[in-house]
Amino acid sequence: MDSYGDLIAADDVLLFVNAAITSTGQREFHGDAGEQRLSLDFLHAYMLGNYRDLYAGVLALDINDYNAALVIRRLLETAGEATADQRRSEGRLIACRLATLPPQRVYGLFDALRRAGVNNRRTRAIMRDWLSARPDPAFDAVKYRSGLKRALRHAHLAPATEELGAFVFAPLTRKHYATPLLETWRRAHYEQAALYELPYTAAEGFAAKHGIPRDVFLERIAPRMTRLETLRLQESAHKAGTTGIQADLAGMPLTRLATYVLSLPVEDRLRRRAELTRALESAAGRVAGSHRGSWGKVTAVLDDSFSAFGSVHKRRRPLAVALACHYLLAALAGTYTGLWTSGRTDALLTYPYGPTPVGRRILDALDTSPSRLVIVSDGWDNAPPGLAAEVLRIWRTRLDPERRTSIVHLNPVYDAADFDVRRLSATVPTAGIRDAEDLPALVELAQFAEGRTGLAELITYMDTRAARMLSGHQQEEAR
Repeated sequence: MDSYGDLIAADDVLLFVNAAITSTGQREFHGDAGEQRLSLDFLHAYMLGNYRDLYAGVLALDINDYNAALVIRRLLETAGEATADQRRSEGRLIACRLATLPPQRVYGLFDALRRAGVNNRRTRAIMRDWLSARPDPAFDAVKYRSGLKRALRHAHLAPATEELGAFVFAPLTRKHYATPLLETWRRAHYEQAALYELPYTAAEGFAAKHGIPRDVFLERIAPRMTRLETLRLQESAHKAGTTGIQADLAGMPLTRLATYVLSLPVEDRLRRRAELTRALESAAGRVAGSHRGSWGKVTAVLDDSFSAFGSVHKRRRPLAVALACHYLLAALAGTYTGLWTSGRTDALLTYPYGPTPVGRRILDALDTSPSRLVIVSDGWDNAPPGLAAEVLRIWRTRLDPERRTSIVHLNPVYDAADFDVRRLSATVPTAGIRDAEDLPALVELAQFAEGRTGLAELITYMDTRAARMLSGHQQEEAR
């Protein structure tokens, strides 16, 4: 049996994981950015000071990129406080997680370490290994030149080639570059045609320098855009009079696709219903994979109340997570019922509106006799207040003490005041969620939040996830 201290440790880890999954230090509907950052900073300091090994192990879980970078930074800043074994273990976890982060996030992390004066041997080795593993140094030099230059200087590293070094530190001193992309960048200073051979983010500055009209630039640069850049710019391009930018929805990540769908006017969603539905179902099917149809009878309660709007920084993010979960659960379930708090039945046309009658929808959901009930909500049950907690308490303690129905609450919003995601009921496990793609793993993680397993099981779970991440990283390096 776990000691009281072990139970506290397990609870602390789960609380931190929920925060690290959901919060990005930005404003939420019920809390401003300052509160978010202050709350997160406290949790990071608390975890690092009390559970260093577990704090590092969280890198193997589905925490968001913002918090992964914070964990890495704090581990490197306090390297002198770690044992030799801890440094080795942390180094492997850091290397694996850095490989999954977007390059701009990693360069931002390196710059934060530079500003903080963190320049120990391990930090320099981690920076060296990450930079040497980059698939296209010339591309990084063009797209992230400032970040690359600061990283090389801080870690006292030599560029991959003499020409690359000249480009990074004095790019206009050469009259010609042998590397095609670097030469294209040089020519783009003088030739408008050359900028259309550059990545979109690099070409955008040259377009402004040459005074190229926005609609003309977007039309011609479209073939050079990444899929996500095309998705992000499609609507603004249409407003600028450009029709040549059309997002390819095939292969788009599920939650990002749901965010895009919600950004469209309802009229456009109606007009493109078949295309958007097909894309969402296809993305959900890819996430479900071999588990498609294996979850039995599933009912979901999905929050589309006004608070699902999120904030100006995370516009419609909670609603996008709920919409993506709706399609993913439909793919995972043998039989599926989705119930929106608004009472709407057309998921594709959903929008944030009205109060949050989560309790009433839970009653409707339990009437379907599901084997699994999943609630996706920010936890603000207000129509009437407290009904959800009472319904779940009575159901769990009196009507279904044998737990024939598995219930989990997934919350996409961090509550800075409570240092956790807001819970609907103490009788039901709650886990933070940022991307619907993480739903299967978070449902698995929720068993620990239910208090039915202890610290030893939680550590075993984290070790398993870490071993899986390390193995995947080694296989990728071998390829």
